[in-house]
Amino acid sequence: MKNTPFNKPHLTGKETDYIKEAVDSQKISGNGVFTKKCQQFFESNYGIKKALLTTSCTDALEMAAILINVQEGDEIIMPSYTFVSTANAFVLRGAKIIFCDSREDHPGIDEDKIETLITKKTKAIIPVHYAGVASDMHKIMELAAKYNLFVIEDAAQAIENTYTFPNGEVKALGSIGHMAAFSFHETKNIISGEGGLLAINDEQFIERAEIIWEKGTNRSAFFRGEIDKYGWVDIGSSFLPSEIIAAFLWAQLENIKIIQQKRLDIWNFYQDQLKGISLKTQSIPEYSTNNAHMFYLVCNNPDERKQLIQILSNQGIGAVFHYLSLHKSPFYTSKYEGDELKYSDHYSDCLVRLPFFYNLTQEEQQKICLLIRANF
Repeated sequence: MKNTPFNKPHLTGKETDYIKEAVDSQKISGNGVFTKKCQQFFESNYGIKKALLTTSCTDALEMAAILINVQEGDEIIMPSYTFVSTANAFVLRGAKIIFCDSREDHPGIDEDKIETLITKKTKAIIPVHYAGVASDMHKIMELAAKYNLFVIEDAAQAIENTYTFPNGEVKALGSIGHMAAFSFHETKNIISGEGGLLAINDEQFIERAEIIWEKGTNRSAFFRGEIDKYGWVDIGSSFLPSEIIAAFLWAQLENIKIIQQKRLDIWNFYQDQLKGISLKTQSIPEYSTNNAHMFYLVCNNPDERKQLIQILSNQGIGAVFHYLSLHKSPFYTSKYEGDELKYSDHYSDCLVRLPFFYNLTQEEQQKICLLIRANF
């Protein structure tokens, strides 16, 4: 019996060629030709003012926390149903996390509940584009303007997706907030093993971001010939990835349209084949496009989820659940002072992600769908 894993990294065929090219150039420490190509790709294709590659999406979020000058006691609003890095980046700077519930129709943040959580200590809102699906950025940016808050998009899963504003304007996710963070982890649409990118859309942060990115030095300005020597001018860390990571990533970005079309075909097959089952299928608001990052189902209760995962596992199929509500995590439960987060907990207990990767065959998908339809 052929097993179907939950994820299998896709290689375009050019990754090792470009890595060899980077090695042969004898410039492999970062911020070389491939780094610049990747950053230019994001700036040109998604309307981002400044893009900086990082070693992970976590690093990009940590840079953003430094750039907005998070201090001890500042409050940061974000969904509880997200990966720990979304919160950790700000906790490391001393912030208090104010967790917001998910939407009833989608695991993303409930935009209509954000305003009730804003206080004089609120510094930023961190919408997470779960499954690549857009949060309602018009509502969020209006709140940010009203209360003078920063918005940092957690766009880890959101490459190639867009948001349509009420006036009809369409913008790429990651280009709307003051900053955004992308991920190229091996489970994402576009990968480099590990890797991330900080998108900067507010020009006030660009100069300092380069300094933080280069370990707190003005080294980037030195290499552009803008200063005659560089030194330690701010806090920072080693956020800049090597050229080897950038070379791998460039091979993926060159093929992004092909990769995306295949993923959309896989997503659409799932959606079509699973219509009418007793489990809730994925919901995409009208203001968001679909970048086919994942396909998930929402069971009616935890026992049903356990049953579904077991049925698929018995046939060698790797379905998995996803996040556990951060407000109930061992680290944060004693710190959480808010209300019950009903929908966040529901997704924690009931959401299942189906196998989803570029080389997933229609035969494999058909087997998965037949099993689900036969039981649910």
